[in-house]
Amino acid sequence: MTLRVLIVDDEPVARRRLRRLLRDVPDVEVAGESGDGRSAVTDVRALVPDVVLLDVQMPEMDGFEVIGALAGGPPRSAGPGPPAPVRRPRSAGRFPPSSS
Repeated sequence: MTLRVLIVDDEPVARRRLRRLLRDVPDVEVAGESGDGRSAVTDVRALVPDVVLLDVQMPEMDGFEVIGALAGGPPRSAGPGPPAPVRRPRSAGRFPPSSS
């Protein structure tokens, strides 16, 4: 079975490097590339990859916002006003909460 991968990064050099690294991995196919978060949401829905290599820090729509949009949450607006809250993964409880 071939594992289909979508590469998401706003930096073309990073996307090329990941593609090059995956080129020689058996049973892995790069299904596509996205250069920003909005394209990533569209591409995930269209391509239905098995794995998404998702950059966390991207302008306008970061990786966590992509996850939120795919999970049904609204993407954060880049316009004026406070950003919509972003759901972040919760700790599995292995570490006590920080006191800061």
